[in-house]
Amino acid sequence: MRYLISGGGTGGHIFPAISIANALKELDKNAEILFVGAQDRMEMERVPQAGYEIIGLPVSGLDRQHIFRNIKVVGNLLWSLHLARAIVRRFKPDIGIGVGGYASGAAMKAVASAGIPIVLQEQNGFAGVTNKLLKNNASAICVAFEGMEKFFPKEKIILTGNPVRQDLEGGDRGEAATYFSLGPDKPTLLILGGSLGARTINESLLAHLDDLLSADIQVIWQTGKAYIEHCQDVIRERYKDARTVEGAFRVGNVRGMAFVSRMDLAYAMADVVVSRAGASSISELCLLGKPSVLVPSPNVTEDHQTHNAMALVNKDAAVMIRDWDAEEQLVGEALLLLGDKGKRDLLSQNALKLAQRDSAKRIAQKVMEIASIHRLETRV
Repeated sequence: MRYLISGGGTGGHIFPAISIANALKELDKNAEILFVGAQDRMEMERVPQAGYEIIGLPVSGLDRQHIFRNIKVVGNLLWSLHLARAIVRRFKPDIGIGVGGYASGAAMKAVASAGIPIVLQEQNGFAGVTNKLLKNNASAICVAFEGMEKFFPKEKIILTGNPVRQDLEGGDRGEAATYFSLGPDKPTLLILGGSLGARTINESLLAHLDDLLSADIQVIWQTGKAYIEHCQDVIRERYKDARTVEGAFRVGNVRGMAFVSRMDLAYAMADVVVSRAGASSISELCLLGKPSVLVPSPNVTEDHQTHNAMALVNKDAAVMIRDWDAEEQLVGEALLLLGDKGKRDLLSQNALKLAQRDSAKRIAQKVMEIASIHRLETRV
């Protein structure tokens, strides 16, 4: 079987795509897999690191601030469609898998135009533009949230959840405490703003850092690469006992770093998680049953992170703070939740109920089923 997988632009698209590819390889040892991405986006680095070949298309999103630049955007889109058709003719896939993002539109359109089935995977509670445009071409649409009938034909929807990183479960709290140089029994707050960071979350913590330092808790704080130096500068200026090294700092009971490389241990240590509400983060929190305070990013298409967060809030599975309220409310709400074991247990139990397990394997099985049927039909 030959599988063409396309999508990217953000980790929220790329990591599910790679997880699906890995699941296909587990189920079909002889699978041939080709990725199609957007040139100069992070998939061009991450996919080869995962061991897969990728071809880049010169496709990008519309520039809403500089209208005339869209002449080039449209030209690149037309050229990308031409290149995608050439890739399909050369690779001859049995099926296409689209996970959203600019490249996915061109690639999946080319696959469908060749009479080859496609399967879409939608990570968010508010469907992306690309997947909405491709819905009529799809044989199946794998979704992570209930109520997606308002975006896609009901008969095509399969509730699979989002594939998540496969090394998150099974972290040991004792090992985590040693790794982060923290106490194994003290209540722990984990702060996540994504690999690049979230300005609002970081500024909210800096504004109320005295409250965190005076509380009988400990904090693991991922600032993101874009904010680590700023956080270090502020903390060095305020606290004479702060210790900083490249990419990390420590002051009192707060341990900060640009990026957490052992997320399994970070989650194992966390009693409460503060996070943006990206689809992958939501899926991880549900899978692990972690009580969370969600701060949806306002800088995303169709405000889809708020839709993601509300899917948990409406089931008493998370607390949500609006971005514009975060500086005033976030730290206080997180501390309240850390001190309320009954509320934490309730959020944890309800989050676990929303978890979809073995998502990548279930998607891969559906993909293989559709591809096998297509191959049989074309041979007949």
